[in-house]
Amino acid sequence: MATFLFNFNTLLLQQQQPPPHLNLTSLPLYPFHHSYLSLSLSLNVKTTFQPHHYALTPHASSIKTTISERVKKNIEHLVEKKNKSNKMRKDSPEMRLRVAFDMCSKKGDAIGALSLYDLTKKEGVVKLGQHHYTVLLYLCSSAAFGVVKPAKSGSGARTLNALVSPCSEVLNHEEQSRTVDRNNTSFSNVTFDNAEELNSLSNSNEELEKREEDNPFDQEENGTLKSEDVKKYALQRGFEVYENMCLDKVQMNEAALTSVARMAMSMGDGDMAFEMVKQMKNLGISPRLRSYGPALWTFCNNGEIDKAFEVEKHMLENGVYPEEPELEALLRVSVGASKGDKVYYVLHKLRSCVRKVSLSTASLIIDWFKCKHATRIGKRKWDKRLMKEVMENNGGGWHGQGWLGRGKWGISDTTIGNNGICKCCGVHLTTIDLDLIETENFAKSVASFAIMREKKSNFEKFQKWLDSYGPFDAVVDAANVGLFGQRINAVVNGIREKLHSKKLPLIILHNKRIKGEKVDQPINKALIDRWNNADALYATPTGSNDDWYWLYAAIKFKCLIVTNDEMRDHLFQLLGNDFFPKWKERHQVHFSFTDTGPEFHMPPPCSVVIQESEEGHWHIPIESEHNYESERRWLCVTRDKAGMVGQDFSISEGKC
Repeated sequence: MATFLFNFNTLLLQQQQPPPHLNLTSLPLYPFHHSYLSLSLSLNVKTTFQPHHYALTPHASSIKTTISERVKKNIEHLVEKKNKSNKMRKDSPEMRLRVAFDMCSKKGDAIGALSLYDLTKKEGVVKLGQHHYTVLLYLCSSAAFGVVKPAKSGSGARTLNALVSPCSEVLNHEEQSRTVDRNNTSFSNVTFDNAEELNSLSNSNEELEKREEDNPFDQEENGTLKSEDVKKYALQRGFEVYENMCLDKVQMNEAALTSVARMAMSMGDGDMAFEMVKQMKNLGISPRLRSYGPALWTFCNNGEIDKAFEVEKHMLENGVYPEEPELEALLRVSVGASKGDKVYYVLHKLRSCVRKVSLSTASLIIDWFKCKHATRIGKRKWDKRLMKEVMENNGGGWHGQGWLGRGKWGISDTTIGNNGICKCCGVHLTTIDLDLIETENFAKSVASFAIMREKKSNFEKFQKWLDSYGPFDAVVDAANVGLFGQRINAVVNGIREKLHSKKLPLIILHNKRIKGEKVDQPINKALIDRWNNADALYATPTGSNDDWYWLYAAIKFKCLIVTNDEMRDHLFQLLGNDFFPKWKERHQVHFSFTDTGPEFHMPPPCSVVIQESEEGHWHIPIESEHNYESERRWLCVTRDKAGMVGQDFSISEGKC
């Protein structure tokens, strides 16, 4: 307990007897006390006063310095004590072992981690916990699979073959600051109580490490390649580690079981990999998308199509939805097995979940339509009126009634004109937007999210302002356009002219951007005054997120939003995939600047999504690096007939 001495003459003159205990925070303090008080509270020091601490003295000011020095010494002593405690904790065997394991994970050093594991088990000083086992299993599974990817080493498009590793979750299980920087430390710098034994590795481990060093193909851009001996050794030891984890009754987590599934995948054992996912459910652990990857990839690679789709069914039952890598694997096994019904199913999954396909998926689709089996399946007769009605009920762009027609398919490379018509076959592609009910529900959803995360009164004030001064033909995300002034004004005037609008678009700008020296400049002040006088400027309040405001306004008025923000961060992920992708595609306007002013890239003339026509033809958009739809490549797939325009399409990375 820390004792703080203060002079409370005024208080004691008002009270005949001092209170037995007086809470420090309830008293008016001298200014010099406040910093020590806040520090003592941050150190969890119990600050109370005892009766004998009070002293009646007429010389309050004379003892002020003495009290300050005593308080300061007490606090300095407590700080020193706490720092010493933290240092002891960091130097403990448990913490040094954790740091060593995390360093192995960052370096992708499976052999080093296993050596640490063996030494720790031999000494018996530190009990291995969930974190240690999870790191070990990750490293063993990666080595068994052939490539160990160091933690946080790059990013890129996700593929099923390069499974998303549990490593990042392991390192973030507690404070990431505890991990050791791989560039500033080496394995030999980590010391233990029994330092002599740290380097006394088993002969097998030393030999494997030497082979790793001697391997001329050891390093790869995305990770460290492992020799066959290391792969076999890591697999054997990995299952041993898992068995010991079970025997020690260490609580399992999703990352550990996913690593075991990856080891099963390295052996081609899809059943074992799938069993790990089922164990998660039995243990009350929620499987993640990566949890299913090993089983799904193994079944697809082995051509076990029924088991592969059983995994997909299990995913959906547990609220886990496949993405393009998983769907590409299912498409590959379906095409290989000539299962037309499965190919049709996956194409529609790609339509609803992915919309645009990658080059590798596009190549698989071409392979399917070129194969003989694809020419032999399909309905010879169907009710065109009923088919059209079904498509209208679906919102346009697909019917889902199965393959239509028979005969050879024609596959062409095409683009879509500004009028939404395919330049190959002349079909007008569909525009799929939210209907009135969907738009209303989407706006309510965005408003509810905003009110939860913004100050309620602020956002409700904005809603009332929109009711008073709306509607608008466009909304400008001014923070995304530029810092200030003429750049924003050019976009505001440009989009107004583009839309032939009588009024200015709504300009959303944070209030801090309309204050300060820049605003006092005559040209900027004139712009602000002009926008305010036109009731076209809304300044979002301090502490708010502009994104909620411009997004809600654009949805409410069913108008365009001018921004280059691709809306991929966590805020937009909250909105899900039911409405948001469709809305974004139809309402976002991208822009760029040229010597002559802003250039606007309007929403595409049709929905950029896989489309199935009432004649059974297909149009499939291919993913590209740019966002300009006029240049996007599509596959046009039709049944052969006289007068068909187009040429055979062969896809390659260079061309697309």
